[in-house]
Amino acid sequence: MSKKILIANRGEIALRILRACKELGIQTVAVHSKADAELMHVYLADETVCIGPNSPLLSYLNVPAIIGAAEVTHAHAIHPGYGFLSENADFAEQVEMSGFIFIGPQSDVIRQMGDKVTAIELMKKTGISTVPGSGGALSNDDAKNKKIADQIGYPVIIKAAGGGGGRGMRVVFEAKKLLQEIQLTRSEAKAAFGNATVYLEKFLENPRHIEVQVLADKQGNTIHLGTRDCSLQRRHQKVIEEAPAPHIATDQLDRIAARCSEACMAMKYVGAGTFEFLYENGEFYFIEMNTRIQVEHPVSEMITGIDIVKEQLRIAFDEPLSVMQSDIHFAGHAIECRINAENAETFMPSPGTIKQLHFPGGNGVRVESHLYQGYVIPPYYDSLIGKLIVWGEDRHSAMVRMNNALNEFIIEGVDTTIPLHKKLIDDAAFKKGGVNIHYLENVFFNE
Repeated sequence: MSKKILIANRGEIALRILRACKELGIQTVAVHSKADAELMHVYLADETVCIGPNSPLLSYLNVPAIIGAAEVTHAHAIHPGYGFLSENADFAEQVEMSGFIFIGPQSDVIRQMGDKVTAIELMKKTGISTVPGSGGALSNDDAKNKKIADQIGYPVIIKAAGGGGGRGMRVVFEAKKLLQEIQLTRSEAKAAFGNATVYLEKFLENPRHIEVQVLADKQGNTIHLGTRDCSLQRRHQKVIEEAPAPHIATDQLDRIAARCSEACMAMKYVGAGTFEFLYENGEFYFIEMNTRIQVEHPVSEMITGIDIVKEQLRIAFDEPLSVMQSDIHFAGHAIECRINAENAETFMPSPGTIKQLHFPGGNGVRVESHLYQGYVIPPYYDSLIGKLIVWGEDRHSAMVRMNNALNEFIIEGVDTTIPLHKKLIDDAAFKKGGVNIHYLENVFFNE
């Protein structure tokens, strides 16, 4: 491809995008803050532009600076990665209006799916089940809101319509606290997302978190890459992900994945996307759709052989998907551990200098990381420093391989969550498979 892409992100996902571009012969522009001048992908990019000081608000969230960088480098497209502006419909719209290609779905689709209330209503129309709830935004009528909660049945969860990343949620176990919690969630949602709209759902007490990865091109072709189980979480932040979701009947997984493909076609979705569900008592309940590439996308790649980032790039430049659904064959099992620069017990961030570094290797082992020896982890951004992904012929062999890889993984100079991952991979309930989203907090941390 005789094209040039600006990578509007940092860290391991920026390096992941850059590598995919290089394999397709696409030139790259790395934008970075002052603190990130020594990131690995900045060294490897064809061109670099400093877009601001250390603060994300003044750099990676600085829309005029990013679009300005695309203009001066004559880029054709902008890849937002995940986080930052990746699901910001206004950013996508400004990219489009400035004459660049936004590597993701259309801005109106991002806006539609970014509002959780609207997304739930749309899924209902396509025949996908949703969690019992208010059926729309809560009004300012306290009596009506109390009645809705009573009809749903406690416990209920209040969610911000514009929320994401595990923020903007409050669980209410008794009626007397409902109104106060609604007001608090509204205030937090307004401050965090610029949208005070909230809605109610039944709080499922023992669900699993199951995802379906989809890809759709501009020619109307849609495929799914199966399911992922992302149930091992702490405070709504995923810790370990795996594919396919274990201990759910294959025909049931196939049905929900096919329905997600059908929903994409119905709303003329374009690009990579992820449908997220809560799974309890044999039922899938839609909760949201992420209109971007996910942190955990490698596990889907490992069981299908499909490079999701390359497919994103092909779609953006009007090419059809490289495969159809009938071409995809699911093989084996994959697990991903998110490695953060945090204390494994307190979860306090641990910025600092990487003094010693050794990545694990061997058959079926993959590391996605921007680290190198001597690199200084700055204190200004998310603490994710890498992802360890393994593949095995079955779940047991993948677990064994992950245990070995974690023992080989050496990072010295900062605290990391590797010790926690070692405990989890050796945990009897996780080994069995199918733990719910509360397991990590309730069993490991008594939260």
